[in-house]
Amino acid sequence: MELRICLILTAVLSLAAGQCVGQTPAHPACQRETALALESQGDNAGAEATWKPCLESDPSNPETYAHMALLEARQGNYKEAVPLYQMALKLGPGVPSVKLNLGLALFKSGELKQSIQLFMDLLNSQPSDSPQAMRLTTLIGMAHYGLGEYPEAVPYLKDAAAADAQNLELKMVLGHSCLWAKQYQCVLDVYHEILVLDPNSAEAHMLAGEALDARKDRASAIEEFRAAIAANPKEPGVHLNLGYLLWAQSQFREAKAEFQAELDNSPNDARTMTYLGDAELHLNHSEAAQQLMEKAGKIEPGIPLIHLDLGIVYSDSGRRDDAVRELKLAETLDPNNQNVHWRLGHIYQIAGDNDDAKAEFDKLHNLKNAIEDALGRTLLDAEAKDKPADEAPASPNAN
Repeated sequence: MELRICLILTAVLSLAAGQCVGQTPAHPACQRETALALESQGDNAGAEATWKPCLESDPSNPETYAHMALLEARQGNYKEAVPLYQMALKLGPGVPSVKLNLGLALFKSGELKQSIQLFMDLLNSQPSDSPQAMRLTTLIGMAHYGLGEYPEAVPYLKDAAAADAQNLELKMVLGHSCLWAKQYQCVLDVYHEILVLDPNSAEAHMLAGEALDARKDRASAIEEFRAAIAANPKEPGVHLNLGYLLWAQSQFREAKAEFQAELDNSPNDARTMTYLGDAELHLNHSEAAQQLMEKAGKIEPGIPLIHLDLGIVYSDSGRRDDAVRELKLAETLDPNNQNVHWRLGHIYQIAGDNDDAKAEFDKLHNLKNAIEDALGRTLLDAEAKDKPADEAPASPNAN
């Protein structure tokens, strides 16, 4: 995904040399033409050294600040470029190129919220169908995307993708934004557009699969992930996602094969090891499950399922203390897991630790009651929404 973002931004993040401000009379100590020539030759150090006397002799000249900022930006020093662009804008307000370059410097230095405001100001001053408007639209969408503001990113990325219909990378970013914004029909629309450009796109099938899974259409989601595997069996995450859907339907043997295929592609992926180990446990392969879970726990110890399954394996093999330790870790990581409390309570009960057993069973009981209460409230809310208006209770103030 990071490479895709870089490819998109390469097309829109060119900081515009020579467009900073209009020419202003140079102080005699300022060798302006020499500085511009050195800039055009790519001699950043020489240009910077030539511009510095201009700044010292005429500190109110916005052009000098703008070019000094440009040189910093060219060298990747975006944070250093920002205050120079801000000074240029203060001394020469209303120059669109300086405002744009300031926005780009803010964007590339990670100050995405500030860049959005500048890009919005510029966008509002552009004809809606101009190339510059589409460039700004893309930047605003990508800034929201970078902030994780996916619902806000979607409309801008939609407009940008519509204006650049052959840009596959942009459509992929739009598809992911729609997915993370939970706009699943949008995902499916983009999926069809991507397949027109790339009929063998494994990633497009995965996007559709995730959207369909979120819609609870598990059968169609499985079909899409199988299509993704047919397109590219090495696509990162494709076997893991299909395996998870099969695992969730208790198809552990089929899920195991997919988790193993993912592990072959990514041998150190702790999540894949965890699900493969759990599938082995459900298939009564305790030794294989233990080996996988212990290895996964060394890589990523914060996965609750690792400790739950190790607790089960250790308990079944008579390693009570180890089982309690792992189940307590699972409880810390996922305190609302009913299975953890039941198993801890059961271990304590067998050992005669009645107080500890009661404490765990009480937690289990409270969790079940909380779930039932939440379900009841959900059903009541649904009934209230479906109730016709003429059946609604009268207002206390009604005559």
